[in-house]
Amino acid sequence: MTELTELLSELVRVPSVGGSPHEAGIQAMLADWMRAEGLDVDLWELPLPELTAQPAFPGMEVPRERAYGLVGRLPGTGGGRSLMFNGHVDVVPPGDLAAWTDDPYSGRVDGDRLYGRGACDMKGGLVAALLAVRELKRDRPRGDVLIACVAGEEDGGLGTYGLLDRGWRADACVIPEPTGLAVVPANAGALTFRLRVPGVSAHASRRTAGVSAVEKFLPVFTALRELEAARNRDVDPLMKRWDVPYALEIGTVHAGDWSSSVPDVLVAEGRFGVALGESAQQAKAALEAAVGKACAADPWLAEHPVTVEWWGGQFLPGRNPDPAFTAAVVGATGVTPEQWGAPYGSDLRLLAGAGIPTVQYGPGSIELAHAPDEYVPVSEVVAARATLTRLAAAHCA
Repeated sequence: MTELTELLSELVRVPSVGGSPHEAGIQAMLADWMRAEGLDVDLWELPLPELTAQPAFPGMEVPRERAYGLVGRLPGTGGGRSLMFNGHVDVVPPGDLAAWTDDPYSGRVDGDRLYGRGACDMKGGLVAALLAVRELKRDRPRGDVLIACVAGEEDGGLGTYGLLDRGWRADACVIPEPTGLAVVPANAGALTFRLRVPGVSAHASRRTAGVSAVEKFLPVFTALRELEAARNRDVDPLMKRWDVPYALEIGTVHAGDWSSSVPDVLVAEGRFGVALGESAQQAKAALEAAVGKACAADPWLAEHPVTVEWWGGQFLPGRNPDPAFTAAVVGATGVTPEQWGAPYGSDLRLLAGAGIPTVQYGPGSIELAHAPDEYVPVSEVVAARATLTRLAAAHCA
């Protein structure tokens, strides 16, 4: 276990925030680890201009000058099925440092908990996969075992999109995202949107001479909450464990440019949950219709409607196309784990969309991801490593 915690602490201490130089640097570190373990290594710079120009590109929310793809391959002895472990190396920013007990990148171990940004989401799962591959070297299966380390998952899926574009495939895939050791064969989607609410500027002392964009946003926000409630009344059975499986939230609001002026524009950005089986076009049409209905009910907005823009990460929903592989992952756990669909987007939809049976299974709770004092239970990382080892040995035999 010491080796496991040392490796995980080392990775957590790398502040590999999406778009930062460390997001690229951690890939070089992992490539060195793979080479030292005797894996075949493919480390390449992602062709960003080429990828981002493709119609199917899933979006990107942070600027990047460069990013890298990385695949390590443990060659099989021949004749078996291949299996990929896919884990993202990018993490979200730590947020308010005062909310953390200590350094967000400490990698500190306290009992069964290893703390730090990315420990749960998802370097714990990545380490479980890395050490599973190491264990498989002792009794190598017939099929290849791949471990893909990808960048840009948090803001759209750049790394896995680039991985598939490069031609990497496998007969099945496990993403060791934090599921609390549950087996997750499906994900909701999430689309990023921007609203622009128009108003008319005036001196605040004569506010009735203007039109407040903040005030005009209120009925739109109410309409969005009503839309969310309607979309969550009847959901797929896999999603019933969540109180709001397809959440719609406004994450940022910016209005006006002076405290003594009536704000003439409000810009709000948010995420829109996409239901299992729903297309991006259907989801976008539903939100645009709700905004349009709210505008039609207000005399000012009827003449000056709110505009909707779709930008940034565009996570479509996804579902594992092969129930037999889900059953294989369940069997490899050695217990009877929970099975549910995740309310957030992930790279599952890109891999399943490419025809690769894919499930999520990994250590840590999603409630801890992106939060202060993020941690992963070390015992769950150990359990995930054992499951992934058993799964690969059986699947690739």
